[in-house]
Amino acid sequence: MSKAAVVKTDQSRSRDSQKTPELAFNAVPPELLEEFLVDVAKGNEDNLLHLSQHAGSFKKLRLIEFVFLLCEQLDLHQVTRYQAVEILERFMIRYIENLYSSTCTGSEKNTEKYDWRHLQVTIQDHFALRIMSCVQIASKISFHYQIVNITMALKFLQSLGYSYKREDFLDSELLVLETLSFQVNVPSPFTHTEILLEVMGYNDPAVPVKHLHGIALKVLKFVYLMRNTIYENLLKMAIENSTPSELQREKFLSVKEDCMLLAVGVIGTSAFILNYTPWFKVVQQLASISGVTEESISEFSQVILKHFFSST
Repeated sequence: MSKAAVVKTDQSRSRDSQKTPELAFNAVPPELLEEFLVDVAKGNEDNLLHLSQHAGSFKKLRLIEFVFLLCEQLDLHQVTRYQAVEILERFMIRYIENLYSSTCTGSEKNTEKYDWRHLQVTIQDHFALRIMSCVQIASKISFHYQIVNITMALKFLQSLGYSYKREDFLDSELLVLETLSFQVNVPSPFTHTEILLEVMGYNDPAVPVKHLHGIALKVLKFVYLMRNTIYENLLKMAIENSTPSELQREKFLSVKEDCMLLAVGVIGTSAFILNYTPWFKVVQQLASISGVTEESISEFSQVILKHFFSST
């Protein structure tokens, strides 16, 4: 991605205040915005290069719904719910891989099977606690919003019938942090969506960023909840076959975990719904900013639109 093509650095551009709750567009100098976008794009690329073969295992509909509802009940900002899902996904995959590796390295097969079954039960028994820990950490990353402290977390899980103690929350949070080597501030699709909208607003003051942002958040939530169905249809469209092979699914994994692709697809869909300008211009602008091809943006947006309108 060319830095020069990312943001127009016209300092004399009008800085009209476009605000949404807890969010203000055009508040960041374009140089910093450009640097942030390049950094986010690089982080996304690095994540795709080191993607686990189990990526997406903890992004099932019921689990995402639970995390989203939990954040809603705790009155947390929307950015927290996406960050929490990403942290939970990364933690659980690495945690289980570590446990399995440490358990299944001995020579007694029967003992190994018993130990692994026992660990599976333990993982299930503490899963609600792990989810809450990931939500707590995500809320702390978004420190300018409400933070979930131990008292809040304890009362909430107790209301659901769990009998955890205060020290359980401390131990669980530390376990998540240590397992992830304290690298928990990973940009989520929410971050990518907002930074792209910010850049669009700088590059073209005529873009109704505030209204586009409101629609984009709804579309992003929809796609996140329906991700498996939507990406399944995107895969079938890409290979022009209704029965993908396992190898094709494995290669497509990096597409499902591409936050930049998800963000441009969400914004492209939102722009089509808002219909404020010829849609091909929006696709061209998104392609020049993100580095994602116009064809990919169009195809993904079409799949999202198809599911969005069929469900509504």
